[in-house]
Amino acid sequence: QVQLVESGGGLVQAGDSLRLSCTASGRTFSSLSMGWFRQAPGQEREFIGRINWTGDLTYYADSVKGRFTISRVNAKKTVFLQMNSLKPEDTAVYYCAAGSSYSGSNYRGAYDYWGQGTQVTVSS
Repeated sequence: QVQLVESGGGLVQAGDSLRLSCTASGRTFSSLSMGWFRQAPGQEREFIGRINWTGDLTYYADSVKGRFTISRVNAKKTVFLQMNSLKPEDTAVYYCAAGSSYSGSNYRGAYDYWGQGTQVTVSS
C-alpha cells in the first residue's frame, strides 16, 4: 500500500507561482511513477503531467507545458509540481497519483494510488 499526501495549495493571483508537494509512505518510492492531475468543478479529472521512477523523464499536457515542471526527490519520497505563470483556468483541486509502470501514464486508470487533493485557486 502507498499513502500520498499533497500540500502547498492555496489562493494566488494570476501570474504568480506555486509549488505543490506530494509525499509518499509505504511502498518503495523509487519504484513508483508519479502523475499529477487536476479537477475543476463540474469537469473531468484532467492529466497534467508525469515523471518516471528515476526522475529523468517527464511528460506534460499541452495546457501546462512550459509553465509547470514536475520533479522528484526519491530520498525524501516526494514529488513536486512547480507551477509558474498561473492563470484563472488553472483553478482546480490538484491530485498526485502513483503507479507501477516505469514511465507512468496519461490515463487515470493506470495509477493505483491517489492523494486526497489540494485546492489551488487563481484569481484574476
